[in-house]
Amino acid sequence: MQLATQVKELVRKEMVLEWRSKYALNGILLYVVSTVFVCFLSFVSIPDKITWNALFWIIMLFGSINGVSKGFLQETRGQQLYGYFLASPAAILLSKMIYNVALMMFLTLVALGFYTLVFHYVPADMPMFLAAVLLGSLSFSTIFTMVSAIAAKAGNGGMLMAILSFPVIVPVLIMLIKLSKNAIDGLDRSVSMDEAGILLVINVLAVSVSLLLFPYLYRD
Repeated sequence: MQLATQVKELVRKEMVLEWRSKYALNGILLYVVSTVFVCFLSFVSIPDKITWNALFWIIMLFGSINGVSKGFLQETRGQQLYGYFLASPAAILLSKMIYNVALMMFLTLVALGFYTLVFHYVPADMPMFLAAVLLGSLSFSTIFTMVSAIAAKAGNGGMLMAILSFPVIVPVLIMLIKLSKNAIDGLDRSVSMDEAGILLVINVLAVSVSLLLFPYLYRD
């Protein structure tokens, strides 16, 4: 119960801070809108479904990095010490993950709506594609939260985060592209169960490893 209370209050704190500054929200929205608009000016239309799918995940990958990484990388030493005395390391990590998941799901849905509106294309199995988008938001949020926590403690966070996240995010991207392509092609949903299951397992492993390692890292 104490952990749940701490997580609830820390998530509320993150939401209040975000509402005051709106850094991540406005920054990622501007990035997504401007990137989609530049792609529209370059391509006008994308007749190839594979290109449409790949371009969407490229946009969301870099948008997730910009939005999620700020959670730990922008905290000062004083803020970290203050949080250390107020809550447990597990509560701090879980609150960051929960907030980042909610933020990325909202922004990804907005991006998908704008993306489909600009290029006038809707996948054959839209509910399945939405499920892939939500799984992608969950995967990006958990993985980049874990990596940003490590990078923030090691210094030179931006460079280290890119190096550490690359081998972890590649299999996630492969599964997401396969899953979303199945939805675009309108294949039977049973075909996509393997990819969805692998993504869920990756997320469970990422959260479990983070909860095991972060307390030792946080006390350093």
